[in-house]
Amino acid sequence: ISAKTDEKQITIEIKDNGSGIPADIKERIFTPNFTTKNSGMGLGLAIVKNIVNNNDGDIWFNSEEGKGTTFFVRFPVIK
Repeated sequence: ISAKTDEKQITIEIKDNGSGIPADIKERIFTPNFTTKNSGMGLGLAIVKNIVNNNDGDIWFNSEEGKGTTFFVRFPVIK
């Protein structure tokens, strides 16, 4: 986990070294009720995206199969 900031925004990076997100599911990763697991409701990332967007932020990710995924969350700095 790391954070970078400037006068206008803060960007938080959350990086893992997992198996990455397959290309065929990248478009659905923030969709409610989407999951790759046998249990759970598939709401976690959809809820996070909603919270981030409702606070004038943005969330996205870069992923490479076999190497891992990095999620980015960016918010405007409030003064």
